[in-house]
Amino acid sequence: MNLDFSPEEKQFQQEVRSWMQANVPTQKKPGAMGYHSRDDQMAWEQLLGKQGWLASNWPTEFGGPGWNATEQHIFDEERAAAGGAITSPFGLTMLAPVLMKFGSPAQQERFLPKIAKCEELWCQGYSEPGAGSDLASLKTAAIRDGNEYVVNGQKIWTTQGHWADWIFCLVRTDNEGRKQQGISFLLIDMKTPGIEVRPIHTIDGEHHLNEVFFTDVRVPAENLVGEEGQGWTIAKYLLSHERTCIAGVAGSKAGIEGLKKLLANTPTETGTRLDDPTVRQRIAELEVDLMALEFTNFRTLDKMAKGQPPGAESSGLKIKGTELQQALTEARVELGGDDSLPWHNEEEIGHAEYNNASLAYNFLRASTIYGGSNEIQKNVIAKFLVAL
Repeated sequence: MNLDFSPEEKQFQQEVRSWMQANVPTQKKPGAMGYHSRDDQMAWEQLLGKQGWLASNWPTEFGGPGWNATEQHIFDEERAAAGGAITSPFGLTMLAPVLMKFGSPAQQERFLPKIAKCEELWCQGYSEPGAGSDLASLKTAAIRDGNEYVVNGQKIWTTQGHWADWIFCLVRTDNEGRKQQGISFLLIDMKTPGIEVRPIHTIDGEHHLNEVFFTDVRVPAENLVGEEGQGWTIAKYLLSHERTCIAGVAGSKAGIEGLKKLLANTPTETGTRLDDPTVRQRIAELEVDLMALEFTNFRTLDKMAKGQPPGAESSGLKIKGTELQQALTEARVELGGDDSLPWHNEEEIGHAEYNNASLAYNFLRASTIYGGSNEIQKNVIAKFLVAL
């Protein structure tokens, strides 16, 4: 694998860097899941959409820039380095590939252009109180009634459900046979009567998550993606894209660089914190893990750019990516000491750059659980290796 950028790629990198420096909203600091309000998140994504860069992983025939794996990597790295928020992945990275592969032409025409311009936000209706890692045990039912489905049930841990215009849901359309065979994939307008969204506040004090309740919600049958009973196949396809996204290579790289600069600017009696051999060793261990993750991510992006879905390697990316995120936030808290204690602090107390370190540490305890727990990912990899 050649990791040296070509002159054309270096020119592309400078173009993206210059645009990010001129357009990232520096007065608004993003949180772990993007900006802190729907308006701020949509304003940032619409800015990217106007530039034609929001749907960065899409092919040109569906309205994307058609970038190769290296260009996608450069774009995400420059975004993170400039402090730009992550984009909401539910429409862009999860649903869009599903519609491109399984959706009808009418569904592609209706939904993809609005996703690419951030005219509508999406959320994901997968997990339920009794169906998280064991997703096939879901009970939310969709009963066919003429040209509609009537949906009843509950979803939980629904990220940005309070912001979303639409939700894509796994629903049970048949109770016969194996439980995976009776699952279908349905698109539901969040303004439909019978939908109730209740907030879940996480340990970082933010409102990212929700419970979503469906009571006799009527959904047009034309909003079924694929065929009835095809939902489990679609779900696995979608999750492979989600897990690749969760790896967060660009964010971790920016985080490590930020931590190094911070330590280099923290004086001690003998120099700076970064001069401490034990500190340097810890940073080096993080960088080695990041390098291995980045190379694997390159291979996966290259595979996807060639039209192939990510396979079991997406589970490996999810495992190592989330473990690195946790290790990085742990280092930031421990190396920051007392300066890491402020929580949602906007004032200059100690080294203000450490502020919110404890917040990030606490929130990312969940990273090895969401998107399919890392224990489940190890099972996926084991089944793949057995099948070889």
